[in-house]
Amino acid sequence: MTVDPFRLAIALVPVAAYVLLLGIVNARRRPFITSGGSDLTALGIALSGLVFVGPLELFRPMAATRELGDYIWLVLLLFYWLLLLLVVLLSRPRLVVYNVSMEELHPVLAETASRLDPDARWAGNHLILPELGVQLHLDSFDVMRHVSLIASGSRQNIDGWRRLARELRRALAPVRVKSNPRAIGLLVVSLALLALSVTQMLMHRGELMQAMNEVFAY
Repeated sequence: MTVDPFRLAIALVPVAAYVLLLGIVNARRRPFITSGGSDLTALGIALSGLVFVGPLELFRPMAATRELGDYIWLVLLLFYWLLLLLVVLLSRPRLVVYNVSMEELHPVLAETASRLDPDARWAGNHLILPELGVQLHLDSFDVMRHVSLIASGSRQNIDGWRRLARELRRALAPVRVKSNPRAIGLLVVSLALLALSVTQMLMHRGELMQAMNEVFAY
């Protein structure tokens, strides 16, 4: 059983865009820092196509579909986005620094922490900033060369995290690193997914129109 080109494009294009973004970030010669909420939102966007052709279409309520017509897709997508927003709001504070190793980030973070809070102290990979109300630990993903600063404990000061993110971003601005060699692989994969989607739509135009009529049948 093959997937029709319309649903295939809906599923693959957001994933390809996400992988392309990762490839571009990792190809740069400087670290890139983002919040955990933004990182999770980008992942949610990447998975939105798979969710659309998977759970949303499979469990679409038929009674509501007959009542709302094609607007049911807007309702279901809004539900997905609200669910994603809830997950982002309930997640612990986190910062993600792409294209940097633990060894490259640690001295920059230590200097930034001591400047923000003279009472900052380390315990292994754990950092406590009592004046900012921030407690975190470092988690390194060596395969993709990025480091996450993850909140330790439930008592966290959001304003303190924002100050830390702002100052760390400023401190990392002049830092230059080697491009991640895996960036090329990410770019190739993203372009392959886009090419597959476009090729299938061009080669199977009849199935494309039929699938569009099935999805938007109301």
